[in-house]
Amino acid sequence: MPLTTSPTELTTSATDALLAIECTIVIALLLRTTPANRWRTNLWCWIFTLLATASSLGALLHALELPKSMRIALWTPLYLSLGILVLLFIMGTVADWRGKVAAKRLVPWGIGMSAAFLGLTALLGGKFIVFIVYAAAILLSTLAIYTFLAVTHRVQGAAVIALAILLNLAGAAVQASNLSLHLMFPFNHNGLFHLVQIVSTAILGLGVHLGMKSART
Repeated sequence: MPLTTSPTELTTSATDALLAIECTIVIALLLRTTPANRWRTNLWCWIFTLLATASSLGALLHALELPKSMRIALWTPLYLSLGILVLLFIMGTVADWRGKVAAKRLVPWGIGMSAAFLGLTALLGGKFIVFIVYAAAILLSTLAIYTFLAVTHRVQGAAVIALAILLNLAGAAVQASNLSLHLMFPFNHNGLFHLVQIVSTAILGLGVHLGMKSART
């Protein structure tokens, strides 16, 4: 398949690829730890795996001139990965707050929310803004919980995770805008969103690592 001729699509693809590589590194580092709560480690590794999967698919979609049928075939698992990612992120947040049992009770609700997200995305022609709005609504809730956990000192690294969530929200605002910048290479709002995500993902990985010994079971 030929590469796109759009410079901003190429930088968007490159930042997606970098994000996927970063997630792989974070997963490897988390698996090297010896936490008291292995379930938490596995859950967060799945979250980073799904983000790596979505980013890898995004890198292909932005870099290549693909026929419409193939683009649809790639966007479907990408959105599915993002939908499940958000569900697991909620579970990880509630697990840190209320414990594993409480987090598992959210599965039916989370599946329903993910199904509604996928249905609305398909109805609106696969517009990425649907995920941005959906994820931002969830992130606001998780930000409140991790801010509470940080203030009450119940989970180590909660303040760091809260910072990562705040950066992701800022990135969502950038993605929803028409902002573009020339930082050695031209970046549109998608590429800039990925740059913010790269920073927030590193911070999130650090926060999750710091909390491994203090997380609720």
